[in-house]
Amino acid sequence: MVMDLRAYIRDIPDFPVPGVVFKDITPLLGCGPAFHTAIDELAARTRPYTADVVVAMESRGFLFAAPLAYKLNLGFVPVRKQGKLPAEALSVEYALEYGKAAVEIHRDAILEGQRVLIVDDVLATGGTASAAVSLIEQLGGRVAALAFIIELTFLKGRERLTQYPLVSIIEY
Repeated sequence: MVMDLRAYIRDIPDFPVPGVVFKDITPLLGCGPAFHTAIDELAARTRPYTADVVVAMESRGFLFAAPLAYKLNLGFVPVRKQGKLPAEALSVEYALEYGKAAVEIHRDAILEGQRVLIVDDVLATGGTASAAVSLIEQLGGRVAALAFIIELTFLKGRERLTQYPLVSIIEY
């Protein structure tokens, strides 16, 4: 990686709740060369994990997963907040580092045996990623790998996902 992508990540203290330092990716998204570098780096690091489809979590994961899916010539499947998908969906509840949430996927989005690359902007406690893994496996899919722009190593999210290949570009 030629460009230091850390320079495009901004800390926002006490967001969304006091005590949390939010890693803001909007400066990275707003800089064409940085965004291009991030997508190219994700593609280079995930290409060895052969996948059939890319899955991303709402909403910031979509920003990286859709262009990555395009670059890898794969389809894109959204995992959305509960109640946002129009067709029959499978739902799972999980714990966030600062609360609880539920996400869902269309029941027909993943085929039996399909290899799935999961993408999100940040790996924190691993709750969101674990929820996505659960949805994919309940539908009969197989997790090829997980990929993140940022990994907050001090929150140990990787420890919840040890049975899967995991890629992160920036670690804090």
